[in-house]
Amino acid sequence: MSFEQIIASINNVLWGEGQVLIYVLLFAGFWFSYKLKFVQILNFRHMFSVLKGSAKKGENITGSSGISSLQALFIGLSARVGTGNLAGVAVAISLGGSGAIFWMWVIALLGMATGFAESILGQLYKVSDDHKEYRGGPAYYIKKGLNQRWLAILFSLCLFLGYGFSFSAMQANTIADSLNHAFNIPSMYSGAVITILAGAIVLGGLKRIARFAELIVPFMGIAFILVAVTITLMNISAVPAMLYDILTSAFGLQEAGAGMLGAAIKNGIQRGLYSNEAGAGSVPHAAASARPVPNHPVTQGYVQMLGVFLDTMVLCTCTAVIILLADINISGEMEGIRLTQSAITYHLGANGVYFVSAAISLFAFTSVVANYAYAESNLHFFKLDNKVGRTLYTVMYLGMVFWGSSASLKQVWSMADVALGLMTLVNVIAIVQLTPTIVALTKDYNAKRKLENVRDADMEFKASDIEFQGKVEPGIWRK
Repeated sequence: MSFEQIIASINNVLWGEGQVLIYVLLFAGFWFSYKLKFVQILNFRHMFSVLKGSAKKGENITGSSGISSLQALFIGLSARVGTGNLAGVAVAISLGGSGAIFWMWVIALLGMATGFAESILGQLYKVSDDHKEYRGGPAYYIKKGLNQRWLAILFSLCLFLGYGFSFSAMQANTIADSLNHAFNIPSMYSGAVITILAGAIVLGGLKRIARFAELIVPFMGIAFILVAVTITLMNISAVPAMLYDILTSAFGLQEAGAGMLGAAIKNGIQRGLYSNEAGAGSVPHAAASARPVPNHPVTQGYVQMLGVFLDTMVLCTCTAVIILLADINISGEMEGIRLTQSAITYHLGANGVYFVSAAISLFAFTSVVANYAYAESNLHFFKLDNKVGRTLYTVMYLGMVFWGSSASLKQVWSMADVALGLMTLVNVIAIVQLTPTIVALTKDYNAKRKLENVRDADMEFKASDIEFQGKVEPGIWRK
C-alpha cells in the first residue's frame, strides 16, 4: 500500500464513510455547551469586555514573561485566519454546495464552547521555560491533568505532523497557486521567497511572531470585511435568495438536492473545523502563552472563544457571500483559491484577482508563522528546547514550506486533513475527561465576578480555590 493510499484510508475513517470526526466534534460541541450552560450565547458580550479589561491592565509592559491576551488572540487568529477562510470555504462550497456554509456556522457556534474549554486548560496547566516564556497546550494538560504521558506524546507527534509540517506546506501551496494564477509567478520562486520570509520571522522567537501577528491580522481582516460588505451592498437584492438557497441546500430540500445533504454536512463541518480549529488542540498553545492578566485561567477561554467567532462567523461568511453572490460556474469538483479569485473578479473586475492574491498571501503567511509557534511549544515538552532541537525543527519546517509550494492541491489537503483529524480525536478525548476541572474553573470565575462585582474580570485565582485534576506548575498559580 502506497503512502497516498494510507493517507486516503485514514481520511476515509476520520472524514469519509466512517465520519468519526463529524460525530466527535458534534458531541464535544453539544457536551461543553450543556456543561458550561451555553456560555457562547449567554455570555457573548462578556468576550469583548474581557479583552477590553485585560488591555486596560497594562499587559503590554515590556520585559515581562509571556505575551498579552491581545497578542495571544492575534496569534490564534493568525493560525486560524488563512487558507481555510478563502480557499477552504471555496472547497466546501465546490464539494458540498451552498448548504455547507450553514453547517460551517453550526460547527462554529458549537465549537465556541469547545474552544473555551480547551483554552482554559491551556492556561491552567501551562509551564514556564528557560526563556521565561509560557508553554502549554494539550500535551501539557494531558500529562499534568490526566497523567497519561503516552496520550500526550501521541498528540505531540500529531501536532508536529500537522502544524510543524503539513499545514504550513498547505498554506504555502495556496499562496504559490494564487500568485501563479494572478501573476504567472513560478511556484518554485514563490516558495523560495515564502521560506526566506518565514525563516526571518520565526527565528526571532515567540515575541517576534506575536508582534508580527499583532500588526498584520487586524489590517488584513478589516480590509477583507470591507470588501465583502461592499460586494453585499452592490448585490443587496440577491441576498434573500442567497440565504434561502443556503438554508434549503443545508437540509437537502432542493430538487435533486437530497444526495447533497451528506456532502454539505461533511464539507461544512470539515472545513469549518479546519478554519476555526475549535477542538483541534492548537489554540490552547496560544492561550497558554499569554500572561495571566486578568489573573484567572477562564479569561483566556473568553478571548479564544472570540477568535472562533471572528474566524468563522465573520471572515468565512464574508468569503461565502462573495462566492455565492457571483454568477459563476461551480463545477462540483474540488476547487480552492481560484474559485474565490473568480468570484472576486466577477464583482470587482480584473483587479479582483490581484486583491485575492494579496489577501490570501497575507492570510496564509500569518498562518505559516503561527503554525511554527504551535509546534515549537512542544519542543519543550520533549526536552528538545535547545539549540540543536530548535535548529533541526526549523530546518525541517522550512523545508516543508518550500516543498508545499510546488506540491499538488490534493496531496497537501489530504495530509493536512489526516493530521488535523488525529489531533482533534486525541484532544477531544482528553478535554472530555477533564470536564470536572473545566466546570470547576468556570464556576469559580462566575462566582468571583458576582461576589466582587468586577466587570473586567480583574480577579485573583489561586490553585487552592478549586479541586482540579492532576497538578499545576508550581510558581505560576499561587496556592
